[in-house]
Amino acid sequence: MLRAQFEEELGKLHNQFYAMGNEVLAQINNTVRAFTTHDRELAKEVIEADKKINEFEVKLERKSLEIIALQQPVATDLRRVITVLKATSDMERMGDHAVSIAKAAIRMKGEVRISVVEEEIKKMGREVRHLVESALELYLNSGEAEQAYEVAARDEIINDYYARIQELTTEEIKKNPEALVAGRDYYQVLTYLERVGDYAKNICEWVVYLRTGDITEL
Repeated sequence: MLRAQFEEELGKLHNQFYAMGNEVLAQINNTVRAFTTHDRELAKEVIEADKKINEFEVKLERKSLEIIALQQPVATDLRRVITVLKATSDMERMGDHAVSIAKAAIRMKGEVRISVVEEEIKKMGREVRHLVESALELYLNSGEAEQAYEVAARDEIINDYYARIQELTTEEIKKNPEALVAGRDYYQVLTYLERVGDYAKNICEWVVYLRTGDITEL
């Protein structure tokens, strides 16, 4: 009976985490779209929706600690709960960076923009979303450690975008110094997206921990 109760509680925990993950994916998609299409209203929606992600984090943390206290799981079961707890924190931070990008979208009203840079940021954002989605699916489908390494390796694609778009931004500002203010925000947005990729990689690391018990850096 106790085992059945534990599995039921853990199932609820995973369902809540899945819902949180979908919300974060939507935020990443919406914030990049708001920034690259100059949609200030959508940016405001992203900022407002962050409350929901924060609520998910609080609920998941509370439920995880409750399971640890009442069910007293050991070994693999304990790792399952700790993995949710840690992955939840990473997802919440992704949401925070989505908000930062949305604030940049609002702040840039009236500034001279660089369309070629924004087009590349759109591509980078798409790749970031795919990485987060893959990491989330890996976790929810109880992926193997080998798969976690494969997904985490895709963060290098994002790092390449980061370096390349920084260089492109610098070159474009040299051609048009009036875009200097916008350039500052481009650099910041690139950093936010790169960090989201890092947090997605963290989730892959927690999958490795879940499967092997080893804490490793991918």
